[in-house]
Amino acid sequence: MALNYYAKELKENAQLLASKGKGILAVDESTKTVGKRLAGIGVENTEENRKAYRGMLFTTKDLGKYISGAILFEETLFQNHPDGEPMVKKLNDLGIIPGIKVDKGLNPLPGGKDVETFCSGLDGLVERAAKYYEQGARFAKWRAVLQITADGCPSNLSIQENAWGLARYARSVQEAGLVPIIEPEILMDGDHTIEKTAEVQEEVIKQVYKACQTNGVLLEGTLLKPSMTVNGADCSEKADPQKVAELTIRTMERCVPASVPGIVFLSGGLSEEAASVYLNNMNNLYRKAMWNVSFSYGRALQHSCLKAWKGSDTEAGQKALIARAQANSEASKGAYIPGSQPSSDEQLFVAGYKY
Repeated sequence: MALNYYAKELKENAQLLASKGKGILAVDESTKTVGKRLAGIGVENTEENRKAYRGMLFTTKDLGKYISGAILFEETLFQNHPDGEPMVKKLNDLGIIPGIKVDKGLNPLPGGKDVETFCSGLDGLVERAAKYYEQGARFAKWRAVLQITADGCPSNLSIQENAWGLARYARSVQEAGLVPIIEPEILMDGDHTIEKTAEVQEEVIKQVYKACQTNGVLLEGTLLKPSMTVNGADCSEKADPQKVAELTIRTMERCVPASVPGIVFLSGGLSEEAASVYLNNMNNLYRKAMWNVSFSYGRALQHSCLKAWKGSDTEAGQKALIARAQANSEASKGAYIPGSQPSSDEQLFVAGYKY
């Protein structure tokens, strides 16, 4: 009943999030992870400093030209800006839709191999999602993680468990009026080839949509947030940007239903510049489905911004953020000229990345 009640709104908000030329700012790092980021610029991990940093992001003039939504950590959704106004209002004033990370993190998968995990947080999710909706969130995110290893990961158990978890989450938050971003991430850890990534990713995404169908998920009211189809970080054969684009789009065309309004890629440890270039190449390829192909970046939007901000330089931080937001907006239209915006080519890959 609840899903039928929200169906029209879910479809409309999914389309807004998938607006041409716009992407999503992922700023949903846990308190511990944002602490590591702040430590990197010599800033203490206090609520006041977290609020100052995120408040700087959410008052960046014209950010709404390039960003359709922002994924928040729970603390931020209920927080006020240092000037006293709710963070949610700051985003709404920019025309940016507030979203919320709803998963409770990764746990070892019983019966799975050593590196295999499942994502927790389904218990009480409909009720939590209703509170987030009341607070102003209109979409949600849940991250499932799979890893490719030489000894057969991801196993069928891992693929099935994570696909089912994503589908259960998607249906649950739709019941409360939130558009689910479905995120089956294939980690870059390993020395596998890009062809191996494509093979595994196809199976994973097919199983995700099979589970969504079983659970009655309204696909028109969802977005997909996959990793790009890349080789393992330790692979000796490095695929060039064009091959990454071609295999990524081929994988999506084989697996993602046309009824999904948008695919917003995660950056997954790519450098800021590579994340823009790969996305740009994808948007210059012919493709059969009409999904909006865009971005939902965390580190690839915030890396230079955080370094420029340094704890207090709002103007420099906002300038760096808007540069990367504009670059990725252009890339989502196939119009980015590599190097035309200030960026870092520093590799952001972290083995076994947790947030």
